[in-house]
Amino acid sequence: MSGTGPTRLFVFTCALAFAHAADNLTFEVASVKVSPPVGPNDRVFFGPPRGGPGTPDPAQIRWSYATLSNLLITAYDVKVYQISGPEWLATQRYDVIVKVPAGATKEQVRMMWQNLLTERFGVALHRESREFRVEELVIAKTGSKLKETAEDLSVPSLPGPPNLKDGQLVSPGLVTMMYPGPVRKVHSMARAQPISKLTEMLGNYLNRPVVDKTGLTGRYDFSLDYSLSGLPPAPGQTAPEPAAPADGASDPGPDLVAAVQQQLGLALVRSRAKLDVLVIDKAEKIPIAN
Repeated sequence: MSGTGPTRLFVFTCALAFAHAADNLTFEVASVKVSPPVGPNDRVFFGPPRGGPGTPDPAQIRWSYATLSNLLITAYDVKVYQISGPEWLATQRYDVIVKVPAGATKEQVRMMWQNLLTERFGVALHRESREFRVEELVIAKTGSKLKETAEDLSVPSLPGPPNLKDGQLVSPGLVTMMYPGPVRKVHSMARAQPISKLTEMLGNYLNRPVVDKTGLTGRYDFSLDYSLSGLPPAPGQTAPEPAAPADGASDPGPDLVAAVQQQLGLALVRSRAKLDVLVIDKAEKIPIAN
């Protein structure tokens, strides 16, 4: 059958109907405000959004201290290194509360985020294909040191940040703590997490894609101690000057790449790959008022 006549017209009409439906997908209510400033001693949860389809609270999503980069990542299913735009995208933070229509799917909610970005922030963008230096995460020659979690994965996790008790994770999640001092020392803990969470964390620190080539398909508990010295600056930031250790200062420990190999039995191997990039042509720093 040729692609002309009524058949082609039907397909074209369906495509237009889908595009029109996507354009009209919006949250029932959306509150978007600039986050209040964070004091030096304030405890703030810079976590992922809480609620939405597939969670115990499907009708509402709360997101505290989200950056516009965070919102773009969620709306377009990309990573931070796939966004090209002004530096403030990764530094200015917002408090967002949205009401999700009953029965909405995760894909529909993703389209709602896209429309919210257009309506409230005036986001205009286009896509480009760019070549990236990537890191392939593989099992080191010494063998993986990861152990599968003993967590009962049949019990759904509650929304919100992971629970900590006596400095240890007692619920599924991934937590990173940075220690003050001249050397940027970090302690990361994970409970019942897939390898994708590790590659995401590594990619965020290295500011380049990390591709999982381990073949490990379970969920794992692990901890990682490392120094951020020598890593590239995060988007919107400049690299700090190396600090000379004070007399009697403790060893800063291994850098991130060495720690992954020594403590997890995994290795990072350099490679190259082409990825789609969102180029932000326009965005307003102050969203349209509620």
